[in-house]
Amino acid sequence: MASSNSLMDSLFQRSLEDLIKGLRLGESTFISKSLEEIRREIKLTDLSTKSVALQKLSYLAALHGVDMTWAAFHAVEVVSSSRFAHKRIGYHAIAQSFNDQTPVLLLITNQLRKDLNSSNEYEVSLALECLARIGTDDLARDLTSEVFTLLGSSKALVRKKAIGVVLRVFDKYPDAVKVCFKRLVENLESSDPQLLSAVVGVFCELTSKDPRSYLPLAPEFYKILVDSRNNWVLIKVLKIFAKLASIEPRLAKKVADPICEHMRKQNVGKSLLFECIRTVFSSLSDQEIALKLAVAKIREFLVDDDPNLKYLGLHALSIVAAKHLWAVLENKEAVVKAMSDEDPNVKLEALHLLMAMVNEDNVTEISRILMNYALKSDPLFCNEIIGSILVACSRNSYEIIVDFDWYLSLLGEMARVPHCQRGKEIEHQLIDIGTRVKDARLELVRVSRALLIDPALLGNQFLHPILSAAAWASGEYVEFSKSPYEIAEALLQPRTCLLPPSIRAIYIHSAFKVLVFSLGAYFSAQEPISSPLAQESTSSGPSMVNGFTYNSISSLVDIIELGLCSLSGILDVELKERAKNVLGFIGMIKHEIAEKATSQDSETEAHRAIAFMEDVFSEELGPVSSTAQEKVPLPEGLELNENLEDLQEICREVLEPIAESNSSSFYSSDKVSFSVAKLRIRDQEEASSSLPPPPESASLLAEHRKRHGLYYLSSQKSHDHNDRDDNTSNEYPPANEISVDSFKPKKKTSKPRPVVVKLDEGDEPKTKPNASSSNDEPLSRAIQTALMGKGKEKERVKDNHEINLDTGNIEQSSRREKKNKKNGERSSKRSSRRRRDEEASATKPVEVPDLLL
Repeated sequence: MASSNSLMDSLFQRSLEDLIKGLRLGESTFISKSLEEIRREIKLTDLSTKSVALQKLSYLAALHGVDMTWAAFHAVEVVSSSRFAHKRIGYHAIAQSFNDQTPVLLLITNQLRKDLNSSNEYEVSLALECLARIGTDDLARDLTSEVFTLLGSSKALVRKKAIGVVLRVFDKYPDAVKVCFKRLVENLESSDPQLLSAVVGVFCELTSKDPRSYLPLAPEFYKILVDSRNNWVLIKVLKIFAKLASIEPRLAKKVADPICEHMRKQNVGKSLLFECIRTVFSSLSDQEIALKLAVAKIREFLVDDDPNLKYLGLHALSIVAAKHLWAVLENKEAVVKAMSDEDPNVKLEALHLLMAMVNEDNVTEISRILMNYALKSDPLFCNEIIGSILVACSRNSYEIIVDFDWYLSLLGEMARVPHCQRGKEIEHQLIDIGTRVKDARLELVRVSRALLIDPALLGNQFLHPILSAAAWASGEYVEFSKSPYEIAEALLQPRTCLLPPSIRAIYIHSAFKVLVFSLGAYFSAQEPISSPLAQESTSSGPSMVNGFTYNSISSLVDIIELGLCSLSGILDVELKERAKNVLGFIGMIKHEIAEKATSQDSETEAHRAIAFMEDVFSEELGPVSSTAQEKVPLPEGLELNENLEDLQEICREVLEPIAESNSSSFYSSDKVSFSVAKLRIRDQEEASSSLPPPPESASLLAEHRKRHGLYYLSSQKSHDHNDRDDNTSNEYPPANEISVDSFKPKKKTSKPRPVVVKLDEGDEPKTKPNASSSNDEPLSRAIQTALMGKGKEKERVKDNHEINLDTGNIEQSSRREKKNKKNGERSSKRSSRRRRDEEASATKPVEVPDLLL
C-alpha cells in the first residue's frame, strides 16, 4: 500500500518547470503551498520523488530566500543514491545549505570518500566541487589522502578540479602541505594549458597571503613566464612576480627582460599589456628601461576612445605617481583632457592624478581651475573636486600652503558653490587654521564676516557647519574685526531660526564674546571718544580698541538685547539658558554705561565684571594632539579596570531613598529624603570645607601648568596684524585652458610663509599595524618546511632511531633506572634541539636559488 502511494505521488508530482510556471502567475500563497508539498514529498522513501522535492526547495532557497536547513538529512540521503542525476541534485543542495555548524555534516565524510574513489570522473568532479565549497577542518584532514591521489590522476578534468580544491584543503588543514605540496609543484611542469592555468591560479592565491614562503619556486614561475603563450597564465604569473619582487629586489632585475619582451610584441593583448605595465609600476619601478617602456606604452591606453582602457591607463599612472611623478607630468595633457570625459570613473581618476601634481608653486592656479570645473559639474563630482582640494591642501599641516589669506578666501568661495556638501571638512579647516596660524586670523575674521552676513547660506543644511565655524571665529578673534556691530547684527539676525539649536548656541556665545570685547574697550578708554563704531583703523594693529562712543555701545547692547529677548520663550533649554545669562549680564552693566560717558571712575562693579569676563575669554585656544590623553600619567592608586560589581552595595545609602520616593505617592513630598539638588549642595559644602583658600588653588594650578606644560597653550594673543584689502579678485581662469606653465615651478614670492603650529605627535591619524593573520602562519610554516626542511626531517628520524636503540638495549633492572634517567635527559635535550630547529626554520629568511639570480 505504501509503495502504491509513493508511485501515485511520483506520477502526479510537480516538477521544477511546473513550480517556475506557478511562480510566474504571481499567486501570493503559491510559495507557502509549494513548501507544504515539498515537506510532504521529501519525506517519502522514493529517491526520485525526494530528489525532485529537494531540487524545488533549492530553487526557492536561491531565489526567494526560503530556509532549507531543515532538509539537511534528506540531502545526505539523495547524495547516497547510485544515480548520477540524484547525486548532482544532492551535492548542489549540500553546497548551497551546509556550513560548519550543520549537525549532519559528518555523515557525508564516507560518501565523499566513496565518490572521490569512483571510476566515474563526473561523480569525482561533483565530490570535489562539494568539498571545495563546504570543506571543514575535519573533512580536509580525513580526505587529504584522496585529494593527493587525484592530483596525479590521468584524467585532466579530475586533476584540474583536484588542484582547485587544494586551496581549501591547505587553508583548513595546513598539515596537508606535507602530503600534497610536492605533487602540486610537479603540476607546474604540465604541458596541458588547463592544468597549468589551474595550478598557477592556486599559487597566485597562496602567494597573495605570504609571498616570502614561495620564493624558492621562482625558477618554475620564471620558466612559465618565458615559455607560456597563454595570456591568462602569464597574467597570473605576473601577479606572483609582483609580490615576490617586492620582497626580493634582486628578482626584479631578472624578470624585467621577459616582461619588456611581452610589452614589445606587436599583437599583445590589452589585458596582458596592462598587467605588464602594472607589474613594472608597482614592483619594478627601479628598473629604468622597463619603467620608460611602460610609461610609453601607457599612452596607448590614455588616447584610446574606449573609456575602460582610458580608466586603466589613469589607474596605472596613479600607482607610479607617488614614486615617479615625472611619468604623470609626461602625460599631463591626456590627464587634463580626461577631466572633461563623460565617464565619471575616468574623471575621478584624472582628478586624483591632477591633485598628485599639485605643489606649493602651482596650488593656487590648479585649485582655481578645479573650482571652475566644480561650478559646472554634477553634484557628485563637484563634491569630489572640493574634497580633493581640501585633502591636498591640508596634508602634513598645510605644508604646500604659503599664502593662508588666499586659502581662507578659497574656503569661503567653496561654501558658495551651489552643490557644496563638504561643510564638515571646511568647518574643521577654518577652526584648525585659526588655532594654528596666528597670522591668518585677520583674514579668517574677514571671511567669517562675509559668510555670516550672507542670508542665502542659512537655508542650506550642508553649510550649517561652516556657519558654526564662522560664528566661533568671529567671536574668538573679534579683536581683528573692523565692525563688531555688524558681526553682532549678523549673529542675531532673525533668519538664524533656520539653524539647528546646537549652532544657534554657538551664535549666542559668540555674540556674548563680541559684547564683552566691546564693553571692555569702552570702559578702558581714558576719556570719552567720539569716533564711530565702524571707523577703520589706519594704524598697524587691529581695529581701534577704544573706538566706541556712548551711542555706538548703546546701539550694540540694544541689538543684542533685542535679539535675545525673542529666545526667552524657546523650548530648547540650552538656548534659553545662554540667552538668559547674556541678558542678565546686560542688565547688570547697562545702567553704568551712561555713567561712563561723564564719569572717569574705572573701579565700578560693571567694570570689574567686564574685566573678569575678559580674563575668562583671554585664554587662547590651540590645537590638541589626538594622543594627548594617552600622555597624561595615570595617578597613583587609580585603577581604571577595577571591577565595579560592589558599586550597588557602596551606593545603597544614596539609591535607597530614591526607590522609596518612587514607590510613594507623587504628592507626599515630605517623605522624599533625597534629591539631586540637595546631594549636589551637600557635596559642594563638603568640597568647599576641604578645599584650601583661593591663593593656594592658584598655586596648585600654576604647579600643574608647570608639570604639564605640553598640554597648555600660550594665552597671549597677537595684536600685530594688518587689515587686508577687501577687493580680492575671485575670477576663475577657463577650465579648458590649462597651460603647461601651470605645472612648472615658479619663482617664490617674497612673502614669507606664516608659522603653522605643529604638534610632536597626533597631527596624522593613527594607523594600526597590519598584523599577519594567525590563520596563515601554520600554512606558511608548513610551506617553508616542505620546501626547505627536508634535511631537518632526516635528522629528526635519525634522532628517534637512536632513542629506540637506547631503550631497546636495556638488560638489567638496576641499570634500567639509571639508563632511563639518562635517556630522559637526552630525549629532553633532543626535543629542545628539535624545537629550536623548527623555530629557526620558521624565522630563517628563504633564499632565492642562484639559478635564477
